[in-house]
Amino acid sequence: MQKRVKFDFEFHFTNGGSLKGEDFRLDIDGDTISDQALTDYVIADLRLLLVGQTRILNKEIITEAHKREPIHTGSQRNRLIDLSHTIEAGLVTYKGLPAPIVCDYLSRENSRQFYEAGTEFQIGKIEMVTNTGTYVDCPFHRFADGKDLSEVGLEAFTDLEGIVIRVPYTDALAITEAHVRNYELRNRAVLIHTGWDAFWNTETYYENHPFLTAEAALYLRDCGVKLVGIDSHNIDDTTGRSRPVHTTLLGADILIVEHLCNLALVPVEGFTFSAVPPKFKGVGTFPVRAMAKIQ
Repeated sequence: MQKRVKFDFEFHFTNGGSLKGEDFRLDIDGDTISDQALTDYVIADLRLLLVGQTRILNKEIITEAHKREPIHTGSQRNRLIDLSHTIEAGLVTYKGLPAPIVCDYLSRENSRQFYEAGTEFQIGKIEMVTNTGTYVDCPFHRFADGKDLSEVGLEAFTDLEGIVIRVPYTDALAITEAHVRNYELRNRAVLIHTGWDAFWNTETYYENHPFLTAEAALYLRDCGVKLVGIDSHNIDDTTGRSRPVHTTLLGADILIVEHLCNLALVPVEGFTFSAVPPKFKGVGTFPVRAMAKIQ
């Protein structure tokens, strides 16, 4: 059954005046829609400017035949998909490295002595290694003379044209050149979807995980990719002491993002990828909020 939303609204303008509407009806493609989505749609549809305070009133979802193109509430263009794991106290990302300590530097209770009654704040304190959660590696992680996070331009972290290559861990743990051939890769963020993130925060995650082979890394480098990400414990095979994939990719200024998740939600193409870390000097790795933006 098709759904519509019935609502009233009040919009006030920053240069004076207001606009009110009663019993508006709009088509939607889901079972609900947020007040913010309604507000944004009406402002865009009516081409309103200088909008200040807004209110959506008496909102009701009704079953009624659509009259025009519906407002997309779920699968719309520009939808963001979170590809990062949540970092919390006690989380072990890489076995052998310490878990983060997340606590109060200033608690809400202790902050009350500094402010008027009813006003309180929390200031957090975090102690952690930089290889925590979903993180990006830049050349300084591997090479002393490589670019650190402060020296890599924003264009290397943001709005990269993406492609997902699916190699289920049930089919192969060693991802070879053959797995990444026959794709258009140049200038793209190449995200390897293995499904290994299903074992996140378990003992299984750390051992016998999917990885790229040395020849696959060389092929990706020679194809001129911008970034390579994977939803596994490490992009290299950790059963030995060598790290040829890190060496090859970071040696060519190709960023690496490890411990991705939710790649099953991302289409093979038709999205951009972003994974932005803070601007730290002298640091080669740091957690990111990785995301795919569907085009």
